[in-house]
Amino acid sequence: MPREFSRGSRVADLIQREIAIMVQRELKDPRIGMLTINDVKVSRDLSYADVYFTVLPEDRAEQSQEVLDGAAGFLRSHLSRILNTRVVPTLRFHYDPTLVEGQRMDQVISEARARDRNSSDGNRD
Repeated sequence: MPREFSRGSRVADLIQREIAIMVQRELKDPRIGMLTINDVKVSRDLSYADVYFTVLPEDRAEQSQEVLDGAAGFLRSHLSRILNTRVVPTLRFHYDPTLVEGQRMDQVISEARARDRNSSDGNRD
């Protein structure tokens, strides 16, 4: 019977929660827009943590990436006080475009449905 939560997933959840709080409270950089930490994936040996984020407006993604990369040491040192692990993972930040892509796809689907409704309304005459 598999475990419900592995150690890696518990560590990833804790890292996600703590980084989200730290970004909101500690990083006061105006280059960061409305930033959300979407997911964290931790390597099996806990040496790396890939942190996926989205930011609004989308055009601030590159600037936010630079700020997060620059603050990685600060964030990691804060995590070292919270994590009960021998090794604190090295943080690697990645922009996650799924939110923006989802909105774009929703828009395309809505437009296609509107066109279908309009074309079917014209055929009823």
